[in-house]
Amino acid sequence: MKRNAPELLAPAGDMTSLQAALDSGADAVYLGLGSYNMRSRSGVNFTCETLPEAARRCREYGAKLYLTLNSIVFEGELAEVDEMIAFAVPYVDAFIVADWGVAAMCRRHGAAFHMSTQMSCSNSVAAKFMKEQGASRIVLARECTLDEVREIAAAAGVEVEVFVHGAQCVAESGRCFLSHDAYGCSANRGECHQPCRRRFLIKAVDRYTDANGNPLHDADAEFEVTPHTVLSAKDLCSLPFLDKIVAAGAASLKIEGRARKPEYVRAVVRAYRTALDAVMDGTFTQELASRLVEDTKKVFHRELGVGLFFGRPGADQYTAKEDSLATEVKRHSGVVIDYFAKAGVAQVQIQDRALSVGDHVQVHGATTGVVDLKIESLRRDDETLERAERGTWATFPCPRVRVGDKVFLMETVAFSGA
Repeated sequence: MKRNAPELLAPAGDMTSLQAALDSGADAVYLGLGSYNMRSRSGVNFTCETLPEAARRCREYGAKLYLTLNSIVFEGELAEVDEMIAFAVPYVDAFIVADWGVAAMCRRHGAAFHMSTQMSCSNSVAAKFMKEQGASRIVLARECTLDEVREIAAAAGVEVEVFVHGAQCVAESGRCFLSHDAYGCSANRGECHQPCRRRFLIKAVDRYTDANGNPLHDADAEFEVTPHTVLSAKDLCSLPFLDKIVAAGAASLKIEGRARKPEYVRAVVRAYRTALDAVMDGTFTQELASRLVEDTKKVFHRELGVGLFFGRPGADQYTAKEDSLATEVKRHSGVVIDYFAKAGVAQVQIQDRALSVGDHVQVHGATTGVVDLKIESLRRDDETLERAERGTWATFPCPRVRVGDKVFLMETVAFSGA
């Protein structure tokens, strides 16, 4: 019997990313409403005003929409969370929750809910129990191996979802207290400042003394830990073994990255869409996977790894680099000031980086999403240009974009990502 294709689930931190996800082939999108989720930061959330439009776009594409409500919720916040659920029910297909009280509210409102990976579901008994409480899907703990995913999916009788790409947290199921201890900003409330991604020192704090209590050594010695990112986990990339995850019975393949940029969403969703389609039609190969991995390396990423799919705790799970290893970076060039639909030409005011014929550019916009192209020609009225400098304007052939969209020059960097 032919297996149904798993759902490809994409992150969206704003409307541009949402549109990029839909255009790139996502079957579903997950987002937050600004609070009570694991990315409760401005700029990576939607609002009550923008949620209806997000829902409309998803339905237009035949995609599902999930709302994250997976942070810790305290007693005085229950009424606000309940109001948020009541408001969102007409617009979303399910809520992603990590609190039994929030799950109970979803049940009361007749809303479907998925249990977040924050619940640390790592066995079939727990999954069955969550199903009995009304959960329609379980996002498994990231600590589960591939064999465990297979066993839980077969035994639990409920959909299971697994993360396939993106940032990994050093703490079990992402329940970390480093940010809270260091800055008073709790990761469990969506406020993580990511101290784990930084450099660390070992510093002596004691003083040896002689029999008379006189110091023998000072306490000023300090050493930088090498590699210094001792708590920074590698990013997960499962493209090389996506066929094995599908065979294990995962119902949904989740891409991490609500805080990442639209070009990341576009590149990663496109790569996994291509890979998943190939798995389902029997054309998936390691050569294809390798090419797709290189495509994902163009956008923000740390060193790539396999997560814990092949064993715990993982002997090679930490990155030696604290910075992004993206092989392309975007530089702001200008803004679209007109679009001539019949000619298929965009007029761009050059505000920063100059543009030349042959340049790789992207156009980003809340309605447009992400348009990726190579400039084939540049014109200004009847003049043919090779280069358009800052402070001038130029036109070039371009798929449909909108006035106000931002134009970025995509530059290749000198190093190759890991």
